Amino acid sequence: METMVDDIGVVVVEALKAAGYAESTIGQCRKSIRILALLARKQGGLYTPGLGAEFALMTTRPRTGMFSAQRRFDYGRLATLFDSYVSTGRVSLAMRSRGGGVAVPQCADFVALWGAWSGDMERRGLATATRNAYGRAAGECLLFLEASGITSLEAAGGITVFGYLESLRGRWAPSALWTVVLNFLPFLTFVQRQDLLDALKMAHARRWHQLVRLLEESDEQLVIRACTRGDVPARDAAITLLALVTGLRACDIIALRLTDIDWRSSTLGIVQQKTGNPLTLPLPAVILGKLADYVLGDRPVSDVENVFLRAVAPHLALVDHSSIYSTTRRTFSLNPPGDL
Repeated sequence: METMVDDIGVVVVEALKAAGYAESTIGQCRKSIRILALLARKQGGLYTPGLGAEFALMTTRPRTGMFSAQRRFDYGRLATLFDSYVSTGRVSLAMRSRGGGVAVPQCADFVALWGAWSGDMERRGLATATRNAYGRAAGECLLFLEASGITSLEAAGGITVFGYLESLRGRWAPSALWTVVLNFLPFLTFVQRQDLLDALKMAHARRWHQLVRLLEESDEQLVIRACTRGDVPARDAAITLLALVTGLRACDIIALRLTDIDWRSSTLGIVQQKTGNPLTLPLPAVILGKLADYVLGDRPVSDVENVFLRAVAPHLALVDHSSIYSTTRRTFSLNPPGDL
């Protein structure tokens, strides 16, 4: 099995080609591989998961010093592909939830602490999404401590917590920092560091609530007309109409399977992702028609049972809420209701 960055890069590019990725995506991947190869020179071009974690953290543009969301995605994704090859001998192109994947610390004390925290969450039976969120908050803090020259949690103090939160301001909006605090609190409780908990609470990161406006009936008709007159692709139209007319949650639209649709009775039957309750809904003709247009005409050929798939390769199920939000946002932008 290959272990050098350049050699693994060749394997990754061939896997992307075989999966039908766009040439522009493959070109961007090659560019990231070249940068990773430059980073690997310090260890003779050898790739290790530690090098991948370091590469994934290179999210700042050298010329501007500003955080780059594109670099974060490209470098993090490439490190994940390289890690999958190193650990399994094959390149896994499985899509992750946005923000998925957790970088882990490298020093012995933090690795042991990380393992104990992960094991505790698993023993308590926390949901995967919860474990990922809690683990990401703890892991990013431990990585921050390592980068600051701190290799033991005992050496961290309240001022360290403030420094950690300050380091996040380049990529988190002030109104969203409360999520970091919320996900970090359980870890500090686990390690029994009341002083750090007190410092975290002193940061006063609060959740901002914004009133959500409802669409007027005339605005709803504008959206429906945009979806039915051919301005919107069948997949996007079906997703938007399901959200608008039936009120289904984004998670339920993502999880909707082909077998959930009863074409003869014009209904769909699901078990709700959030509540676990069964639900049967009638499907108006306008929604059923757009679903049929997508399934029979536009849906890529795939063994995946979910109704809605990615429009570009790999043609897998949509992975998180942002897929639904971006779809409805595109639909609304074609014929914006009112002044939304």
